[in-house]
Amino acid sequence: MPRIYTGSDKRRPVATEETPGVDDRRAALTLRALRVRRRWRQKDLAARARVSREFVTKIESGRIESVSLNGLRKVAGALGGTVEVVIRLPGGEATRTLNAGHAAMHEAAARFFRGHNGWVTAPEVSFSIYGERGIIDIAAWHAETRTLLVVELKTVLVDVNDLMGSMDIRRRLAAQIVRTRSWSPRQVGVWVVVADTATNHRRLAEHATVLRGAFPVDGRGVRRWLGAPSGSIAALSFLSAATQGGGKHGFRAVGPVRNGRVGPATHE
Repeated sequence: MPRIYTGSDKRRPVATEETPGVDDRRAALTLRALRVRRRWRQKDLAARARVSREFVTKIESGRIESVSLNGLRKVAGALGGTVEVVIRLPGGEATRTLNAGHAAMHEAAARFFRGHNGWVTAPEVSFSIYGERGIIDIAAWHAETRTLLVVELKTVLVDVNDLMGSMDIRRRLAAQIVRTRSWSPRQVGVWVVVADTATNHRRLAEHATVLRGAFPVDGRGVRRWLGAPSGSIAALSFLSAATQGGGKHGFRAVGPVRNGRVGPATHE
């Protein structure tokens, strides 16, 4: 089921069975209203989205099931919105599966930090500062060097731009967020840990150039830095299924990201 978000949305709700998205008809009416507000004809929208006018007509008549998801995203993007997909399963199974995967990543990360001397961690650190609210999955503190590392765990990578924006917020507010713990960081780093799945690999490869600029350090670089933290860091790496299941393998590097693609992941 599609969910349509416009550029005016300040915060996107989490897509679960408990917060269902709009149905096809509502989605169609939303896109049509956005087009009319801009005083565009259907052919104007089609030209901007690089789809046919018939494609736009199908959407606005509520026949969304007969159009491609990629085309629907193009139309929504031309109107300043985005499309997300909600998968519903009986009894909230999808939500439980996601929560279980996230919990497994938390456990694997906790074991990882226990193997690095001088680091202590605090899970699920919530914050509300200057109207910005959220949760830091793991706040890791190295007292000797007064280094704070903000760790984000991702079972599924949905929106790369949203990821970069949210990590920038956490980096900027990190010192204030941990103030109640009597941590006074001299330097702050961020580390995005992504579940090692084919879908996440593909999504990262699609945005390799942007991600290389935002998170230039891979899994190998993180391990070296954790041993002797110096300066800030912005890293991204995969977490293998073997590690989440309690195996002996470590985090997997994202590449490095080069030449417009994500390089092969290798065990740490």
